[in-house]
Amino acid sequence: MGSGQKTSNSKPKASQNWLLTWGKRLGIFSVLLATFAWLDTIKDRWYVLDPPLLHELAQSAIAASPNDTAGMISHIVKNLTETYPSNDIRLNTNQEWVFNNAGGAMGAMYIIHASITEYLIIFGTPLGTEGHSGIHTADDYFHILVGEQWAFRPGALEMERYTPGMVHLMPRGVVKQYKMHEGCWAMEYARGWIPLMLPFGFADTFSSTLDLFTLYHTVRITGREMIANLLMGKI
Repeated sequence: MGSGQKTSNSKPKASQNWLLTWGKRLGIFSVLLATFAWLDTIKDRWYVLDPPLLHELAQSAIAASPNDTAGMISHIVKNLTETYPSNDIRLNTNQEWVFNNAGGAMGAMYIIHASITEYLIIFGTPLGTEGHSGIHTADDYFHILVGEQWAFRPGALEMERYTPGMVHLMPRGVVKQYKMHEGCWAMEYARGWIPLMLPFGFADTFSSTLDLFTLYHTVRITGREMIANLLMGKI
């Protein structure tokens, strides 16, 4: 009879412990959610790069080095380092190129800047590629330097066409199919929560390419730049 009494008492205690555990988890989740929601309202105070200035820079690079992609990239990096003080933002002036497979599209990228709230890269391929844009937590400005980018959203019966000097703005949450037609190079700028975009950039490695060598260098360069910017106060 004594053993039966212990069994009957253990059920309410187990139920109370389960409720307490899940109550704590829900409380922690609610606090984190409220914190992230608040941070989202103030993230613009950490932006350094300016979209209109970057648009002008892309256009000036095209004008200064027509039909010379390497010259455009050098023009962009040189002007960025002259415009933005090194104590405000870290810019990677070493052209470290790595492949990038994301959403079925493949190209190469050079990371000029990477921090928690911003990234700036040169991305493209001389061969052409297409895929899914991904759904992101940042606004994405795609400045065409060479070639054309085509895009469309569900329900659209005609494609969008972006040519050199134009910028393709993808607000966060927007999803499109895109194609870098017959070779295209672009300066891509994103502002928002950059770490939350990284899984999209890594997913094809595990589901398709298994190119761990490229993944290693992508993580190494991105992590190095983000940490360096954090150490100088750039979030």
